[in-house]
Amino acid sequence: MKYPKLIYWALFVVLIFSGTLIAQNSPNRVGTTASNFLELGYDPKGLAMGDASVSTVDDLSSIYWNPAGLAFLGKNEVYFTYQPWLVDTKTYLASVGIVVPQIGTFAASVLGINYGEMEVTTMELQEGTGERYSPSDLAVNLSYGRSLTSWFGFGGTIKYVNSSIFHCNASAVAADFGVIIKTGYFSPGEKRDGMKIGMSLSNYGTRMRYSGLDMLRSIDIAPDEAGNYKDVKVEYKTDSWELPLIFRIGVSVNPVVTTYHRLTLAVDALHANNNNETVNLGAEYTFNIPGVTKLFLRGGYRSLFLEESEFGPTFGAGVLLQAIHGQAIQIDYAYRSIGILGNINAMGISFTF
Repeated sequence: MKYPKLIYWALFVVLIFSGTLIAQNSPNRVGTTASNFLELGYDPKGLAMGDASVSTVDDLSSIYWNPAGLAFLGKNEVYFTYQPWLVDTKTYLASVGIVVPQIGTFAASVLGINYGEMEVTTMELQEGTGERYSPSDLAVNLSYGRSLTSWFGFGGTIKYVNSSIFHCNASAVAADFGVIIKTGYFSPGEKRDGMKIGMSLSNYGTRMRYSGLDMLRSIDIAPDEAGNYKDVKVEYKTDSWELPLIFRIGVSVNPVVTTYHRLTLAVDALHANNNNETVNLGAEYTFNIPGVTKLFLRGGYRSLFLEESEFGPTFGAGVLLQAIHGQAIQIDYAYRSIGILGNINAMGISFTF
């Protein structure tokens, strides 16, 4: 393999980037982006590993963490996740991926959050007008991934983002990019089980500005002058907001690989445009009965070094049931505590064919 210089540079970047995290002591632009549902996390496998997934993904969960993982998708797959979020809100992800030999993997997905039903109130009718509405956010994604060699894969996603609040909405177009490098280093056996390096950039796109019927008003633009000024139609114009831009870089190793057992350790460093840098840690143990089933136990820690973070330890498990002709079904579960905000559970199910 002719890539040692690339590996050394990638490791150098990881070390330098991670070393700067300790020096970050104050919040940076907290609460200054729109559509923050894009950074919640939607895959229970990755959530259980503390969101340390940028280098480990090789299935449809790659759409969220790092689209380069689609390059290593072995078979066609359908994937669904569901996660009750805070204050009766709910998040979801539905996706499908098709592997085209010699060309790459194509995937389509929808992810979003529903905030539940709310009453419409005004300054005059603070107990409610009798109307109700359900705000929601969603992103529609088209993704592609391909491996140029057995050790290098890249991928990208184009997404349409929409946010709806009563009669107003905002939209944006964004893109994700990513790469995964399989180094072969620190392998307990074959090179394919060696250290992997992953990098991704998520939600690079246009700004969002809300508009709609709720922004329209009739006002008197010249109350002290005679004339036909009483019911002039005007529209309030809101500020525009950036999307939550996230850069991830991480490494993963497999210190134990046997026929029946595998242990994966992963670490990710994150830089976001609406908060300080942080580190995520994760581990996954796999018990394999060849041709029959795989059992997974996962754990991790999210937002290490981030001051005043409500995130912390995460846990989860999963089972993969294999059938004839290479078909399989996998069910995954994740649990994480968000401090004073409560506990969150996530479920996911995938079918490969």
